[in-house]
Amino acid sequence: MLNLHQKYCMETFYDGRLVNFEPVYKDNFNFAYDVVDKIAEVEPNRRAMLWCNDKGEERTFTFADIKKYSNMTANMLRANGIRKGDKVMLILKRHYQFWFCVMALHKLGAVAVPASNLLTKNDIIYRFEKANIKAIVCTVESEVIDHVESALNELNEAKVKFCVRGKRNGFICFDEEIEKYSDELKRVKTHSDEPILSYFTSGTTGHPKVVTHCHTYPLGHIITAKYWQSVDPDGLHLTISDTGWMKCMWGKLYGQWFMEAGIFVYDFDKFKSNEILPLFKKYQITTFCAPPTMYRFFIREDLSKYDLSSLKHAAIAGEALNPEVYNKFVEATGVKLMEAFGQSETTPLLLNLQGTEPKPGSMGTVSPGYDVDLVDPDGNSVDEGIVGEIVVRTDKYIPCGLFVGYTGDDDKTNSSWYDDVYHTGDTAWKDEDGYFWYVGRTDDIIKSSGYRIGPFEIESVIMELPYVLECAITGVPDPIRGQVIKATIVLTKDKQASEELKKEIQVYVKDQTAPYKYPRIVEFVNELPKTTSGKIRRNKIRKDHK
Repeated sequence: MLNLHQKYCMETFYDGRLVNFEPVYKDNFNFAYDVVDKIAEVEPNRRAMLWCNDKGEERTFTFADIKKYSNMTANMLRANGIRKGDKVMLILKRHYQFWFCVMALHKLGAVAVPASNLLTKNDIIYRFEKANIKAIVCTVESEVIDHVESALNELNEAKVKFCVRGKRNGFICFDEEIEKYSDELKRVKTHSDEPILSYFTSGTTGHPKVVTHCHTYPLGHIITAKYWQSVDPDGLHLTISDTGWMKCMWGKLYGQWFMEAGIFVYDFDKFKSNEILPLFKKYQITTFCAPPTMYRFFIREDLSKYDLSSLKHAAIAGEALNPEVYNKFVEATGVKLMEAFGQSETTPLLLNLQGTEPKPGSMGTVSPGYDVDLVDPDGNSVDEGIVGEIVVRTDKYIPCGLFVGYTGDDDKTNSSWYDDVYHTGDTAWKDEDGYFWYVGRTDDIIKSSGYRIGPFEIESVIMELPYVLECAITGVPDPIRGQVIKATIVLTKDKQASEELKKEIQVYVKDQTAPYKYPRIVEFVNELPKTTSGKIRRNKIRKDHK
């Protein structure tokens, strides 16, 4: 092993726990050249990716393979006019060509703009115009290619168009075209502060913003993989995420390859627990990360039917973790869920570090790579036990992993990052041990009869009920109390909605929390509205309330 992660950072430990992390890099640092290609030169046969899909196909790629195919992809893109700084949209689901493209764009100094295959025509038009997209690489295994075609016809602009895993008139067939190009590539001059990656936010509070990161972003994910996910360099790591989500970059690329570990990619269309769970034994998956929704589906299964003995470590992020989910997973597997909190704009800001004991429901402590604080509306730090907004202080240094801004929107950048403080818009409180506990988005806080109520606490109580699959708590207008609490609930398949059930839920919440926190309104629905990244759209629930 090269232990590249050690080369690029200075670390300080106390009592065996990481307490300080300082990246060390040159001005021309480029992850594709300096990490992936370096591993390929020294250990060409080291496994980089094991890919399979729900159709029975399977391929293993070494680091030498990733270097080869990314060079060929870079030469192909350059031959079709892609240059340094150009933005290329990637709608590739979980296809292995995604990794070829991202590394190729890094090598060219171009900007990768991954996106979900759930986008429609108007979504695509918005993204092309907002980010000034020059080219697209798109899967044919989705209706999205029809929306891409419609969008580009309406834009009436010439764009470079590639399609993957099939052919389409008007698109260059990626899988055939790549074979025409050399696997040799002369290093392109890039600088560490130049952009390499743009993701559109989930759009939970308005139009999606273009979050842009530079070449130092991958360095921030050394902590992600090594000290949160505990990735084994000789193991196999699975993060469940479509490539259109920023979670992909947290768990399917940078940190894992910094650790020289293999990533496991299962290319599927619809999540099914009974198809995912057998893969742990079949492929000997050692570390795992997924959002809470996936774990909720897991614990509804009879986990005793599945061999999960290869699993040594499990992590969770994406939304706050309900303690009930934590407890049931530990009971079934013996593996503790290590939660973390971050955003598209960051790497993990708060996390349960390797070697620490997690508190179920807590996001953990401050990442050694960040200066995180909790502040009141006036920007003053709050005491332990007091709810405040999670912020990152940048007066002393700007962490590797923090975004450079919202592309094409200086106003939004300046409204969230000013006076050397980046405002996350999320709230939490901190206990006496330095552990942070999530409350909600600043927009989600419910103000009822003079009380400030965070939705997550009530959601966690309701999730304890065995017949509740998902739950969202929102505030709705009330002429007397200002707002009252509403619970929007998805039941398990074996439970029927009724007035009696509503009362049962209300009584249960009253018994478990302060009486003023119970939901005066309970609505049962078949599914909760979500963003393409799977986050609950509480603003949509509020808007649709009649």
